[in-house]
Amino acid sequence: MAGEDLGRLLEGLLGKGDGRADLLGSLLGSLSGSTAGSGNPLDRLLAVFGERGLGHQAHTWVGAGANEPIDGAQLAEVLPPGTLQKVAQEAGVTPDEAADQLAQVLPEVVDKLTPGGQLPHDTSLEDLIKARAAGR
Repeated sequence: MAGEDLGRLLEGLLGKGDGRADLLGSLLGSLSGSTAGSGNPLDRLLAVFGERGLGHQAHTWVGAGANEPIDGAQLAEVLPPGTLQKVAQEAGVTPDEAADQLAQVLPEVVDKLTPGGQLPHDTSLEDLIKARAAGR
């Protein structure tokens, strides 16, 4: 699914029309291109955070309890090369602006997509977003 379509789904999940959902949709869409199998880029996202030393922080978003924040600079360091540039270009913002906006919404979205503290391996990202947005 294209990042723009993911952005629309995420906007329904977040209940916000401020553009951050589109940025996040673009980011997840970019990551899903490098994810084999499930079509769910959350696995890839958490793996990247783990590889870059922020695995504990990202896993607080999945588990129960408070979500540890992340800032734009940390996010920029974690993402695969070129990913942030591509996402920013698609949104018409600078990479720094994209990183800051994504850092504000990413913990909340991962938390909402993993309400049972489990990463869904057998559900596509689109189906997961639709289910969570509908309150299921």
